[in-house]
Amino acid sequence: MPRPFRFGVSLLQSATAEEWRAKCRRAEELGYDVILVPDHLGMPAPFPALVAAAEATERPRLGTFVLNAGFWNPTLLAREVATTDALTDGRLELGLGTGYVEAEHVSAGLPWGSPGERVDHLRRTIEELDRLLGSDEFRPRPVQRPGVPLLVGANGDRMLRLTAEHADIAAFTGARSLPGGMLQPITAEELDERVALYQELAAVRKEPAELNLLLQVVVVTDDRSAAVQEWLPRIPDLTEEQVLQLPIVLVGTLREIAGQVRAQRERYGISYLTVLEPNMEVFAPVIDALRDE
Repeated sequence: MPRPFRFGVSLLQSATAEEWRAKCRRAEELGYDVILVPDHLGMPAPFPALVAAAEATERPRLGTFVLNAGFWNPTLLAREVATTDALTDGRLELGLGTGYVEAEHVSAGLPWGSPGERVDHLRRTIEELDRLLGSDEFRPRPVQRPGVPLLVGANGDRMLRLTAEHADIAAFTGARSLPGGMLQPITAEELDERVALYQELAAVRKEPAELNLLLQVVVVTDDRSAAVQEWLPRIPDLTEEQVLQLPIVLVGTLREIAGQVRAQRERYGISYLTVLEPNMEVFAPVIDALRDE
């Protein structure tokens, strides 16, 4: 049986206390299962934002999507995770990644390093979190047992291996990193290959992980061709049809988009979808159409 759908929204914009609470309540009203916060300079600090989200809502889970491991000392991060899990009554999901924007590290006065060094640091961070949060002596203690669910965002081979070894939720970025902090979307066929590699690496797991995908574009329209014209110059190597088939792009009528989501779950096994804050309202009818499937 396919895993039931879950839907998350990543809140990007800073806000006053009341505006933030209102956004979170609205996400809950629209049916989102998870309220998420990224980890970029210029955006809300993840952990206090999630505590405030918990105070404003009752049902949604709360997650980082995803923490830039290079910003964090593992021991101090363990304290943040345990405290936030306690203050959110065990609703926290911890998302981790390597980071992909060098300029943010420069601004923060933190080392950037090579891709391999960033993956190594993420591995050390995950292993240290496992050790600390799994210890009966560590204080404060997280609420959830056996631990806070871990999501890892990945695309490259080493990251997929790390995800297969440790993550409860495997988040496929649907894009590859380019110099300068840019992202290049991967095609449907490339995602086939990435998911297949992950499944091969994860074959020894006792329990299968939940698979996640971040959707970059959601447009409800009767004219799919017109809707993607503005993006074609930004992705000159892809045809219009290839852009419409990108896994991170959902364009069409409500019925067509719901069908695309079902097809992606069938093709890739992806059941947990995340949208960005600008798409929160437009994606809500899709949630209604797919609820309980």
